[in-house]
Amino acid sequence: MAKSKKKSKQALVKKPTTPFVATPATTQSQSIFKSSPVYELLHYFEKAPDQWAARYIIVMSSIILKTAIGLGGFLGQGKPPMHGDFEAQRHWMELTIHLPVSEWYYFDLQYWGLDYPPLTAYHLYLLGKIGSFINPTWFALNSSRGIETNEVKFFMRFVSLLSELVLYVPAVLTLANMMGKRFNLNRMDQMIISVIIINQAHLALIDHGHFQFNSVMLGFFVYSLINLMRENYVLASIWFVSCINFKQMGLYYSTFIFVFILSQLKSFIHLIVIGLTVVLTSFVIVIPFLKDPKNLLQILIRVFPFNRGLFEDKVANFWCTANVVIKFREIIDASQLSKLALISTVGAIIPMNILLFFKCKKPQNVAPGLIYGFAGNALAFYLFSYQVHEKSILIPLLPSTLLILIKPELIDIVQWINNVGTFSLYPLLKKDGLILQYFVSNLLINWLIGPKLLFKNSGILWGLITKGSYLLMIVYHLLDWFLLPPARYPDLWVILNITISFGAFFVFWLWLNFKVYKL
Repeated sequence: MAKSKKKSKQALVKKPTTPFVATPATTQSQSIFKSSPVYELLHYFEKAPDQWAARYIIVMSSIILKTAIGLGGFLGQGKPPMHGDFEAQRHWMELTIHLPVSEWYYFDLQYWGLDYPPLTAYHLYLLGKIGSFINPTWFALNSSRGIETNEVKFFMRFVSLLSELVLYVPAVLTLANMMGKRFNLNRMDQMIISVIIINQAHLALIDHGHFQFNSVMLGFFVYSLINLMRENYVLASIWFVSCINFKQMGLYYSTFIFVFILSQLKSFIHLIVIGLTVVLTSFVIVIPFLKDPKNLLQILIRVFPFNRGLFEDKVANFWCTANVVIKFREIIDASQLSKLALISTVGAIIPMNILLFFKCKKPQNVAPGLIYGFAGNALAFYLFSYQVHEKSILIPLLPSTLLILIKPELIDIVQWINNVGTFSLYPLLKKDGLILQYFVSNLLINWLIGPKLLFKNSGILWGLITKGSYLLMIVYHLLDWFLLPPARYPDLWVILNITISFGAFFVFWLWLNFKVYKL
């Protein structure tokens, strides 16, 4: 009798809640992906003993897709003297393994001068050492420039894929599992969403076609996000400092992570600890360059090339799109343009960050606030900041895709913006000779999701926006395929591409702000 009374008293005691609480009113009973081909492919592994096998299937299918993309070309292939990003990455491996650290950011800047932060240099140093051990001629200083043998291409493709498998893929699987438990997503939905995130065409085409290591930077970011949700802000800060020290584009996330951590801190001492963590982590990363303070200045000059102007190539952001009508670089001084871009970017992110600072204090808003905040801030940087590259769209697309971990019903909107993001990269991928890979990888991910989800009814307005965008993209590809642009306007199709893409990005960014307001 005494024991039963004790149990009844314990049942009345509520467990303390953590800031990461997000329990829907009802547990999801049926997957919304039931009608999609990816569900048909994976539902055989729905039983608990088979779910680890499903993870192996997910990873192996991703390897096959990205290996197939890697069989295609890359920017600058067979086009001396500069070649392209593939040669840039190979050349950086070459210079880091042969030159002292003090010369890394000074060496032959007219060719492919190193212009990424130190963690990228260390990463390429490690890969270069491995490659040089296999075949020293692949990375012989100066004499290996422009090398494009099948063997060196295989090695470069392999290490890009290996880097993704070591960092990015485990991070996504971990986050999907963690969010799935918090939001009552069944195991099938966790696996399906993991497939959708890992196999997005835009990242696969840039890293394994065009050739880069963006997945490493994004992996650092996902691990930072995981630790933010676990309230481990010190470890989250270490991961995030690693993210921006791998690629400076990670700074697109920086404003919001500062705002979020500030909203969660309970004491000034905790703020000091996190600040010291950031400083100490940055210090450890740059230790090899500290012998001469000029090295740090040179790194900053190379990493932040303000001398390149407002933009180099045509990108689907505000400045390039508006430049069709207003020739900014002709009427405004370069130094004033950088200030104008800064003011525009700050003005775009302030309202969302103010709202999220207060809204994220509520435990139920922490997870959605984090995803909306990172997506909205990163997209604002892409749309309005200075010296943006077309590949920078990868930064906002990742947190935007993570929205389906919070609410799978957003799949049509999320995949729409992913499709627009891939479409915005088309002019670059066309230069790379990756047209076939572009269409096949894009069609594959959309086929896996299925037309019923891609065109599901999210309201009249969203139906008009998404279907209208898809129609414009189809028309664009028909024009590009069958008609040459007028000789007077050789970039007409590229301008059409960035205009369509910018319109969609801007609408999506407004929607993100609205969702934050409604939290």
